Amino acid sequence: MSSLLKKFVNRVEFDSYEDFKNNFEFNVPENFNFAYDVVDRYADEDPEKIALLWCNDFGEEKKFTFKDIKNYSNKAANLIRNYGIKKGDKVMLTLKNRYEFWFSIIALHKIGAIPVPATHMLKKKDIIYRIDKATIDMVISVDDSELLSEFDKAELELGVKLKKLVVNSNEDSSNSEDSFVGWDDFREAIEKEDDSFIRPTGSDSTKNEDIMIIYFSSGTSGQPKMVGHDFRYPLAHIITSKYWHNAIENGIHHTSADTGWMKAVWGGLYGQWIVGTSVFIYDYDRFNALNLIEKIEKYQINTFCAPPTIYRFLIKEDLSKYDFSSLKYCTTAGEPLNPEVYNKVHEIFGLKLKEGFGQTETVISVANFIWMEPKPGSMGKPAPCFNVTLLNSNDNEVDVGDEGEISIETSNLPPGLFRGYYRNEEKTNEVWYDDYYHSGDTAWKDEDGFLWFVGRNDDIIKSSGYRIGPFEVESALISHPSVLECAITGTPDVVRGQVVKATVVLAKGYEPSDELKKELQNHVKNITAPYKYPRVVEFVDELPKTISGKIRRVQIRNEDKNK
Repeated sequence: MSSLLKKFVNRVEFDSYEDFKNNFEFNVPENFNFAYDVVDRYADEDPEKIALLWCNDFGEEKKFTFKDIKNYSNKAANLIRNYGIKKGDKVMLTLKNRYEFWFSIIALHKIGAIPVPATHMLKKKDIIYRIDKATIDMVISVDDSELLSEFDKAELELGVKLKKLVVNSNEDSSNSEDSFVGWDDFREAIEKEDDSFIRPTGSDSTKNEDIMIIYFSSGTSGQPKMVGHDFRYPLAHIITSKYWHNAIENGIHHTSADTGWMKAVWGGLYGQWIVGTSVFIYDYDRFNALNLIEKIEKYQINTFCAPPTIYRFLIKEDLSKYDFSSLKYCTTAGEPLNPEVYNKVHEIFGLKLKEGFGQTETVISVANFIWMEPKPGSMGKPAPCFNVTLLNSNDNEVDVGDEGEISIETSNLPPGLFRGYYRNEEKTNEVWYDDYYHSGDTAWKDEDGFLWFVGRNDDIIKSSGYRIGPFEVESALISHPSVLECAITGTPDVVRGQVVKATVVLAKGYEPSDELKKELQNHVKNITAPYKYPRVVEFVDELPKTISGKIRRVQIRNEDKNK
């Protein structure tokens, strides 16, 4: 068992969820810095311990020990500091799943500069918004010519001069494109740097309350907000990795997520390394379910986490020829889990999917933890250190069976809860008041204490006096074999105010038709309350999604209003 893990918690082993919930506590060191107190400590005490296994679709493979991560992050820290980056400066990372992301983010933690990870799918307007709001000082990016061009155009329009480093795909940088004018070669430059870096002291050192990382929120219902987490944040992911992912000492964990999405550090960095498990990273250009399955088999992944969308793609494939014997535990988050997906995964993998709930603003705050028998479709129960309550519009706790907003008490700020929206006190005050953080998500609690997701407050449909949560209808629809993905929204109706609309992506082998539309409507009527069935069904090739992959129901609603 990792000696580091024991250093940061009062106890490691618990007999039950109740024991865990009531007795788990963090031991937060003074001025904790993950880069020095975890990465470098492993490098000093167990230098050959594997930290990162990496591969891509072009046959490249890399294995990095903690000694390697220490040395390369020191080199990166020296390189970045040579560009004038200091404590508190913001550096945007658009690195997909290149292994340089791990070098860079650890380096920035060492300096005390603030990483702002982002997706490579950003366009000029997205980049302008982020540079302006966060006052970005530097960018480290993959060598996607279109993305680099968008950065250059944003820089020109804003009238700013960024420090820019590019990670070339070709490891022989002499063969890289000559078109990246103004971008310095990261791989070439880092090799020239010294692999020692002295931990800053005095005013240059980091404090627990300092902002360590900023992620922009998903933007499912408006412009993305900057979510700032302090230096205690990595410790909170002990709960994520040890007690939800069930990551094990010297095991191999894979979370399917791009580094532009906060799920990447949930499942590919902080908690996993504290627990002592290796992280597997698959750097692909285009997702292919069978390629992912092959990697799980080849690299003998033990614990695996992915959003329900990826599981939906996996279970649609013929997996009979693959060996999953290494896979011992599966978890899911990012969107609600449909019972149909849960049942199919159990049938194929022989594993019970453990769903969890959290936001960019939190770590895992509700989950089916390792001791719990999951109820398919339920998010689970609250995590320790998070006093999760369902509140009504008057901020009173609702009764069992009634719907309420998922809220977290903040009178004592637990590790893992954000410190507010960076530079946006107005938005912070909208969600954080009366000693509660109001998540904007609605759920209900059953008699056993399990929470069941209903939907985002803005997504709940009000039709003829009924309140209809999109998730229940989506779960009913997704259980039909023709449905690959769907989104349930309210669309305007003169008589009922709103009616339920289903926007549907069909599985392979199915074509849109009036007959299929009727079949889907009857299918929903037979599974859930008939008044919830979609009176409007629209077939589409793809659903509108945020850059982190979440369905943008607000876009569907707005398009319907403008028709």
